[in-house]
Amino acid sequence: MFLKDIAARIDAELVDCDPGIWIESVSPLDKAVKGDISFFTNVKYKDAADKTKASAIMVSKKDAGMLSGLPLMLVESPYLAMAEVSTFFMQDNRPAPGIAQNAYVAGDAVINKSATILPMAYVGSKAQIGAKTVIYPGVVIEDSAIIGRDCLIYPNCSILRCCRIGNRVIIHSGSVIGSDGYGFAPDGSTYRKIPQTGIVQIDDDCEIGAGNTIDRATFGKTWIKRGVKTDNLVQIAHNVEIGEDTLLVAHVGISGSTKIGKHCILAGKTGVVGHIEIGDDVIVGGRSSINKSLASGSIVSGTPAIPHRDALKVYATIPRLPEMRRQITELTKQVKELQKKLAEVSDGYK
Repeated sequence: MFLKDIAARIDAELVDCDPGIWIESVSPLDKAVKGDISFFTNVKYKDAADKTKASAIMVSKKDAGMLSGLPLMLVESPYLAMAEVSTFFMQDNRPAPGIAQNAYVAGDAVINKSATILPMAYVGSKAQIGAKTVIYPGVVIEDSAIIGRDCLIYPNCSILRCCRIGNRVIIHSGSVIGSDGYGFAPDGSTYRKIPQTGIVQIDDDCEIGAGNTIDRATFGKTWIKRGVKTDNLVQIAHNVEIGEDTLLVAHVGISGSTKIGKHCILAGKTGVVGHIEIGDDVIVGGRSSINKSLASGSIVSGTPAIPHRDALKVYATIPRLPEMRRQITELTKQVKELQKKLAEVSDGYK
């Protein structure tokens, strides 16, 4: 694509660029060559920007002054622009529509003619698969599961009975959607399994990372709402609700019946207890433990989680604890000595 055409499509302003240069791809500053576009988002990459061979650098208007004299594309958000421009160079590698001979598809399954079922996939009775959806090898779609249009279900995923997947959903390899929730009732000597009769519902435009496990509800549904993105190795228990456009980073674990609002970020290895509510626009730092409900707009971290500013003070104190312990021990010794001297002085006046 010509640079001027890319600029027009993302509403960018060209500065010191050749509008007619042919652009081949998007590359990081230190790898870019002539014919590449790159992007600048952080002052620590200033040296790389000065040395880059990129034909244009996407940069915000407020940061453009740092890169004076370089070929620039002025945009509102360089990171967002990079994501958009990258799509211009992606090849559509989706396999051709059709059902492979060695895939199993039940006779009463409803498969759109533009969908793709690749070898060794299994599609159960009364399952439905929408237009342009691709089911990769080794995927299991159990009875009465419904998958919308333009979805990508990567190898060895399991979409279990009656679960509902919306449109434009991506589920990466090895994820299990609709496994039984962890429900057992004690009878005094052992534990009886509680039947998990609900479903999982994943709404439009979600992306589920590799190796996720999302448990079906005991009753009703476990609900992943529109635009949610999960990283690899995330666990979501039964009857959890995740609000729109929330991000769950790797190794997050959410216990049953918890509700999480929209536009939240739970950083890596965060653990959340069950039966609480987390409001909208909440940010949780990595390795945190959430053991109570959080109001909308909260920013917390730590175990147990506390306001992030307080947590930073706690973290700053930890390396000083051995010295503080030594000082307290010394001060305690001095106080005892002073008390002893005061007692001796007091006895002298008697």
